Amino acid sequence: MVKRRRHSAPEIIAKLRQADEMAAEGKIQSDIARTLGVSVMTYHRWRNGRPALEGAKAEKRGAKDPVIKAENAARLDELQLENSRLRRLVTDLLLEKVRLEETLKTASPVA
Repeated sequence: MVKRRRHSAPEIIAKLRQADEMAAEGKIQSDIARTLGVSVMTYHRWRNGRPALEGAKAEKRGAKDPVIKAENAARLDELQLENSRLRRLVTDLLLEKVRLEETLKTASPVA
């Protein structure tokens, strides 16, 4: 079994440039991926994530920018706080429910 390798951003960018040259020569994706030493799926993932790797905006329609912007980070913090508050509330309600069920069992024993 081949050991998995994690490529650094500069390595990925260099390999993508090499892939662009091979694609310009008319090579197919499976040959390009084989030459780069990665799977076709990894090649696609790299291609779709290229704008983030190079620090540029995504030019392709539908491409996602994995960098979380400042306003999104603030909203994420708010949502995480709300989530933890709601989790505590649910836990408290479950504990109260268990306590009430135990009280009900002791108050009216089954004949």
